[in-house]
Amino acid sequence: MTRKILISALFLFAAMAFGQQYGGMWIPTELNEKEMKDLGMKISAKDIFDPNKASIKDAVVQFDGGCTAEVISPKGLLLTNHHCGYDNIQAHSTVENDLLTNGFWAKDMSGELPNPGVTVDFVTDIKEVTAQILLGTENLAGPDLTKKINENIETYKKTQKTETYQTISVKPMYYGNKFYAYVIETFKDIRLVGAPPSAIGKYGSDTDNWVWPRHTGDFSMFRIYADKNNKPAEYSKDNIPYTPKHFLPISLKDKKENDFTFVFGFPGRTTEYLPAIAVEKIMTEIDPAMIAVRDVALKTLDEKMRTNAATKIQYASKYARVANYWKKWIGEVEGLKKSNAVEKKKQYEQMLISKNPAIKTTIDQLNQKYNEQAPYNLHRAYYSEILRNSETFLLANIYSTYIQNYEAGKADAKYLETLKTRLSEIYKDYDAELDAKVTAKILALYANKTPTQFLPKDFQLLKDVNKNLAMFETISKMSLITGRGNMNGTKAADLNKLFSDQKALIENLKKDPFVEMFTTFKNSYLATTDDKVTALQADIDALQKKFMAQQMETDKERKFFPDANSTLRVTYGQVKGSEPRDAVTYGYQTHLSGVMEKYVPGDYEFDLPKKLITLYNTKDFGIYKDKSGDVPVNFTATNHTTGGNSGSPALDAYGNLIGLNFDRQWEGTMSDINYDPKLCRNIMVDTKYILFVIDKYADAKWLLNEMKIVK
Repeated sequence: MTRKILISALFLFAAMAFGQQYGGMWIPTELNEKEMKDLGMKISAKDIFDPNKASIKDAVVQFDGGCTAEVISPKGLLLTNHHCGYDNIQAHSTVENDLLTNGFWAKDMSGELPNPGVTVDFVTDIKEVTAQILLGTENLAGPDLTKKINENIETYKKTQKTETYQTISVKPMYYGNKFYAYVIETFKDIRLVGAPPSAIGKYGSDTDNWVWPRHTGDFSMFRIYADKNNKPAEYSKDNIPYTPKHFLPISLKDKKENDFTFVFGFPGRTTEYLPAIAVEKIMTEIDPAMIAVRDVALKTLDEKMRTNAATKIQYASKYARVANYWKKWIGEVEGLKKSNAVEKKKQYEQMLISKNPAIKTTIDQLNQKYNEQAPYNLHRAYYSEILRNSETFLLANIYSTYIQNYEAGKADAKYLETLKTRLSEIYKDYDAELDAKVTAKILALYANKTPTQFLPKDFQLLKDVNKNLAMFETISKMSLITGRGNMNGTKAADLNKLFSDQKALIENLKKDPFVEMFTTFKNSYLATTDDKVTALQADIDALQKKFMAQQMETDKERKFFPDANSTLRVTYGQVKGSEPRDAVTYGYQTHLSGVMEKYVPGDYEFDLPKKLITLYNTKDFGIYKDKSGDVPVNFTATNHTTGGNSGSPALDAYGNLIGLNFDRQWEGTMSDINYDPKLCRNIMVDTKYILFVIDKYADAKWLLNEMKIVK
């Protein structure tokens, strides 16, 4: 047996042995019902999505444009993640009443807090409209094709009758080979009902992010309000709790390995159908470049955060933001390697070519375009990450844009207020001396890694990190934008004085060393890279559309699903632990005892409320303990999830709520590119822990009385 045949046979055997061959973020009207039933589902696809009668889809909403939430009572009670409701919890917090620290639980409906601007969207119908949208596009390409498609979308929308609270969204699928229309109903009166303290809702914070075992009570609760006719309405004290067409019963049954589960929500973005060359570039070039920049930034921040308590507090949120995708990309690279993603893609491409030789031409063209784009794409990765990780350059970019707007006559009073608000937010937690070190170090990395053809003028002088540190500290003290340099004794952080004489400010900004350096950096990137990346990507996109169509036409045995694009999807799998590395085995369930094992008094990540400790010590678990005698906290399964699935309901074989999705296991974060059921796990809060916190910790039994609890 040849090596290639052996590899293919091993992949096939592993998939068959595992039971679940593919992942999938399935359009609810086109479910892979057979495999779902094979894995244990007891309900039908129509029970999940039926446009003509109440179904599970009527209990699932997109929350505030980004997360997912679900209706869990006949009075419009919503459940989503703590991190999805975080901004709203924060908005209601004051120094005297810090809801993030203390938690919040309304005593009754009159105590629920309004959240201006927050919306939830129900999808009431989905129709494939490919024929209508692609009408008359047969001989078009590029901008002409895009223009005609947009015209057809608008024409289609005008032919549809909708209510004032409904909209129609038409989305491309399969790289523009198909189009689907979504009827969306938007509710605008959403009120905060309850949230545990961050010590529960964000337990483990940065350290445990993307990590299993996990012990986080990542949930919060809101309520949908409607007018007296149960229709969407702007906030009014006269509005009443919304009566849903369907709400989710909540299961308290113990979970077992291999139990069927599915997740219903609004996943953000995946790229499962890329050619091998694209995955290889991500794995060996793009991700490592972005990881390297953030490595330097994080180490530099950490050095001061470890020795300075004020900096640790000041930079905690920033550090977490930088570390979030740094950790994700590291896991993604490792997962792509461990799952042999590139080799699998190559094997699949050869199989397709054997059935349809025309695909070889498409693959060859994709290889050519990706190789041609590679140096430009790599430069873009470094450039983008420097802008994300140097606040000094971020400030320089903002001030540079201000100069352009001022000289174009666009810096009116409204613009200036918005500008000053944004600047004040940055300066509030900005350590100019520390960021000068970050900028000096990441630019040294950039200068050493970037080919001469892309390096801006004089940037080859930035290769020595030690010289950079001394030079950037000096420049930082001279710079107006850092707040360390002076203009008539006024520091940059004093924004009203700074902008009181705009003409003088512009003259000084143009001479500011960091503004000058950033302008050189940006202009060089635009001149050498930006247009090339964009033009080549347009070619790649056209080829990818063709390749997608060829895959679907050729591989008749495979059931395809479209990549995620923030539309309503169903993914499914089984409750499972994992064996991500040699001699490492993870169980599928964590418990309250594990929360206690991580407890560090006073720690910003692992401190715990006294009441939760007391509940544990007295073993006051009520009906929420499982057969082990402990309260289950989190669990993992093989559901294929991504960003946007935060807050999504995890449901059992009968459509009962068993958990709340909030994260993925680090070893399987490559699932956005290459889902592998052996490695990929989503992480969920167990409904037993959610109800335990509501009941025993918050003493909010009035909320439990609304719910249908399956014991």
